[in-house]
Amino acid sequence: MEIKKKDIRALTKEQLRTFFEKNGDKAFRGNQVYEWLWQKSAHTFEDMTNVSKETRQMLEDNFVINHIKVDQMQRSNDGTIKNAVRLHDDLIVESVLIPTKTRTTACVSSQVGCSLDCKFCATSRLKRMRNLNPDEIYDQVVAIDNESRLYHNRPLSNIVFMGMGEPLMNYNNVIKAIDKITSPEGLGMSPKRIVVSTSGVPKMIKKMADDEVKFKLAVSLHSAIDEVRTSIMPFNATFPLNDLREALEYWYAKTKNRITYEYVVWDGINDKRKDIDALVEFCKFAPSKVNIIEYNPIDDGEFQQAQSSAIDMYVQVLESNHITVTVRRSRGKDIDAACGQLANKS
Repeated sequence: MEIKKKDIRALTKEQLRTFFEKNGDKAFRGNQVYEWLWQKSAHTFEDMTNVSKETRQMLEDNFVINHIKVDQMQRSNDGTIKNAVRLHDDLIVESVLIPTKTRTTACVSSQVGCSLDCKFCATSRLKRMRNLNPDEIYDQVVAIDNESRLYHNRPLSNIVFMGMGEPLMNYNNVIKAIDKITSPEGLGMSPKRIVVSTSGVPKMIKKMADDEVKFKLAVSLHSAIDEVRTSIMPFNATFPLNDLREALEYWYAKTKNRITYEYVVWDGINDKRKDIDALVEFCKFAPSKVNIIEYNPIDDGEFQQAQSSAIDMYVQVLESNHITVTVRRSRGKDIDAACGQLANKS
């Protein structure tokens, strides 16, 4: 019977050191292998050129490296790149490289499918198949960093957890991945350049505050009226706005970090003055920024981009109430790489 080998990247550095000691080798060999796995992103044990052939064979006999594979890469007219990423079990997720004049941003996935049920998002139609492991999240970032260097002549500068999945429903693995991404023994990126976007899981927002995370928080809000939000994001019935606001108040009290709200305005759904007034009221408890995001249709259904006059009204009222607001134009629409479009079509 074939013995299933363990993915070596599930081991800590200390566990690797212990493995080598138990197998009659020096503990420092664990440090070498750990560096190959994380800093150098080795795909195979054969890549580890400063490790003896016998040691590489021992690793081959005991472990696997379940590295992702970029199955298909699509390049948009605006420079955006979408990767269809094949996992070791043949499931596929998508991640995106978004370039601007001053930065390149990786939009990464945290789940295969999604735990939540937002009606306007293509990913939610897949349902959640499983959580991504820390190394699978990390590998997406490495792949996009390589593409940023190749196609834009600069390293990756920012990361947003806004791909497939709800990051706070895979909290432990997301945190482990960010620890590796920000560690000097990993990619050494600043946590201040990482944004974790959530649709709003109050208990986990409070946990992030208690864990004193250093990355930034964004909330996919879309309405500050419970009935409206529940109609487009049904899980809001379980996590209503009062609970979300209480959790965000707790977050701000602990971290003193400004909260970013992501907000799409749809025709006939949340484009009235009452919707804007509710948003202003919701934002008042802490310094905040509202990103109004262009909607990217996933079919010809009920969700359609609001009129420009409604967007202008949002901007005017928010600014008059001293709330920072930005209107974001979507990138990569021609390859279904824009916000809300990731759905395993590749």
